[in-house]
Amino acid sequence: MSKTNRSVHVGIVQMQCSASPKENLAKALRMTRDAIGKGAEVVCLPELFLSPYFCQSEDDRHYALAEKIPGPSTDAFLDVAAENDTTILVSLFERRAPGLYHNTTAVIDGVRGFVGIYRKMHIPDDPRYYEKYYFTPGDLGFKNFSTDKAELGVLICWDQWYPEAARLTALQGSEILFYPTAIGWHPEEKDAVGEAQHQAWQTMQRSHAIANGCYVVAVNRIGFEADPAGDGGIEFWGHSFIAAPDGSVVAEAPSNEECVLVEELDLNALAKQRHGWPFFRDRRIDAYDSLNKRFLTE
Repeated sequence: MSKTNRSVHVGIVQMQCSASPKENLAKALRMTRDAIGKGAEVVCLPELFLSPYFCQSEDDRHYALAEKIPGPSTDAFLDVAAENDTTILVSLFERRAPGLYHNTTAVIDGVRGFVGIYRKMHIPDDPRYYEKYYFTPGDLGFKNFSTDKAELGVLICWDQWYPEAARLTALQGSEILFYPTAIGWHPEEKDAVGEAQHQAWQTMQRSHAIANGCYVVAVNRIGFEADPAGDGGIEFWGHSFIAAPDGSVVAEAPSNEECVLVEELDLNALAKQRHGWPFFRDRRIDAYDSLNKRFLTE
């Protein structure tokens, strides 16, 4: 890849997840190969794609879905990555020790193989998103992964609402921020607030692209998944997308279809954008100490 003319083809896998981890893994591998066949050099899978989104309820049985990292699922992607010299981002339920679990994305980098993990830092606890029951907050901090394709930052779902997370990752050199995601509507609320919720989600991530002069890639699942502990459920809204450093949406998946998107990203656009909007230059790093406080009027 030329130093003066740098680009990378990024692949998004938007899929529906069944109750069978074996079937979901086979589908994810198939769709990853499809993305590679379309030219993808980096492929990102949705959050916790091996199962339905189990955090809708608090149920001890779901801990059986967790696995070691590296482990069987990362192993399944090693050959695909090595054969095609492709970087693959694999979102998994990590079993670190009994009683200690994380929402984790593993990074597999071509012939280098498994190169590391990012553990989700922000853990929600909302109706049908009871993640605090399952996941310990990440203890590795915000991370950048250097590959020969690009500098890649990995964050996960609820992280995408926090400008601090995007900024601290971008400041480590990340050219692309990836957000494996599982987000959707409560069907009973969709008519009233559904469009506003979706627009807020996309707008927030587009703002990360603008504020940091980088690409943002959000990868969601689709389909309705019933709440196993009661009525209702979540209708995952799809709409996986890529935002450019100026905030424009350069690729977007539909709301209700499984699909593979591959887009060429011009990495030279970062410098051009940051020259015009020099937010890194003009940051008042001497004035931000109070950001490490929970609230300022106490």
